[in-house]
Amino acid sequence: MAPQISPSILSADFARLAEDVERIADSADWVHVDVMDNHFVPNLTLGLPVVQALLKHSRLPLDCHLMIEDPDRWAPEYAEAGAKSVTIHAEAAKAPIRTLRAIRAAGARAGLGVNPATPVDGFEDLLGEVDMLLLMTVEPGFGGQKFLDVVLPKVRRARELIKGRDLPVWLQVDGGVSAETIERCAEAGADVFVAGNAVYGADDPVEAIRNLRAQAEEATAKANW
Repeated sequence: MAPQISPSILSADFARLAEDVERIADSADWVHVDVMDNHFVPNLTLGLPVVQALLKHSRLPLDCHLMIEDPDRWAPEYAEAGAKSVTIHAEAAKAPIRTLRAIRAAGARAGLGVNPATPVDGFEDLLGEVDMLLLMTVEPGFGGQKFLDVVLPKVRRARELIKGRDLPVWLQVDGGVSAETIERCAEAGADVFVAGNAVYGADDPVEAIRNLRAQAEEATAKANW
């Protein structure tokens, strides 16, 4: 699959979200929405009402990443609202299979996220239930963190598991993705890239997306996975 870029509006101007989403509409693939509840992670950001409002203005599909304590309760509602991808965290979900199936039943792609210290091997049997596996490359909760190189072997392992099962599962990385790190992520096997500060902190977000995509495409072409 060709690399996809999903800019995170966590780094956008919250007072001008619709405008900042429109700025990237012709260059990005997704709008990444980091939903945080100040319980699962130590930060409070956006919730369902904001997502519902954004859906009325965004020409791009919303990629909702739920970093919340009770994803089993809330995840299906994001899909029902119109988000095209909804990711829950393995560390928070109490009934992941049921919740992932509910997301799919509501018409969205179902994603499973794992934190940096969480091994991926334990979730191999769940790969058939997901459309995307998200690997955090920082500790979740805040934007602008430094990329954790220690996660790269896990990205490679996840790609091996997906390839070994011959499943059409996307592999997303989120955290510290920038011009300095995206090539390593692509070489390791990632194909969907969440970028916050690297896009919205740039003088020209559109050009930043184009450059990130070009780097990812070149690295992917050289990779042997």
